[in-house]
Amino acid sequence: MTLPIIQRDALGVLADGDQARFFGAPGFPGLDCLTASFRRHAYAFHAHETYTIGNIDAGCETWMSRGERHYAGPGWLGLVNPLDVHDGAPVGEGYAYRMTYPTVELMQAVASAVSGRRVTATPLFRQSAVHDPRGARLFAQAHRWLESGADPLAGEERLHRAYAHVLVRHGGFAPINLGREAGPVARVRETIEARFAEQLQLSELAGIARLSTHHLIRVFRAEVGLTPHAYVIDVRVRRAQALLRRGASPADAAARVGFADQAHLTHAFKARLGVPPGAYRRAHVESCRIMTPSW
Repeated sequence: MTLPIIQRDALGVLADGDQARFFGAPGFPGLDCLTASFRRHAYAFHAHETYTIGNIDAGCETWMSRGERHYAGPGWLGLVNPLDVHDGAPVGEGYAYRMTYPTVELMQAVASAVSGRRVTATPLFRQSAVHDPRGARLFAQAHRWLESGADPLAGEERLHRAYAHVLVRHGGFAPINLGREAGPVARVRETIEARFAEQLQLSELAGIARLSTHHLIRVFRAEVGLTPHAYVIDVRVRRAQALLRRGASPADAAARVGFADQAHLTHAFKARLGVPPGAYRRAHVESCRIMTPSW
């Protein structure tokens, strides 16, 4: 493949058509997240004390790191280690990407949970650019949930899974074999059943289980067949069903069971029952009318 010649315009401010937004992530104190699209903006050479981990949504980005030039587009991940000097520039029409800046301590914690041993050294990625469509999808999904703020547990769980994925596939960490954790899983399951309408955090559920967050995700899925977040959504849909059968409106049901809005309920409801909540409610309301005597 012939790579294009890069025309770089080192700007002190964002040029017309360039956009960038930083935001925080509930469940990850101190974690910076960035969503950006650049047509002209080029980064100066710099380094971070944190990792730089993200995916390309569209277009193509190029950067220098560890003496090598990298190019990445959709389906690729950028994995820059702490204090690795790098730059960044658009290729052709530019690129859009999603980025996070996790601390060494956070990645050590995820690596420890993945491997089942205490990791005290700084985990290092072997390559700065990797073609990993599955990892890119995992990361992009997590990032979108965190950016929307609609369901913090969804973003927290998915980002843990994305970080674990890149550490196993590109950081050389072998995942520990799962054991049975019926007791801890049962405690978390009971908590979710009782507090499904709350904005639960994965760290809190892990504390209840007395397991690491990553270990909890894996053993919960092995025991239940769903991740903790998926189970929360499942319980909310079941509770919404009961409300709809009693005549509650979809908007009211969504609010009472903990969905951000009616659209989120509709998406989850259709995925599990095949019909939207309004149609489900109408069927039960009409059924009650038919069965009720007119006298």
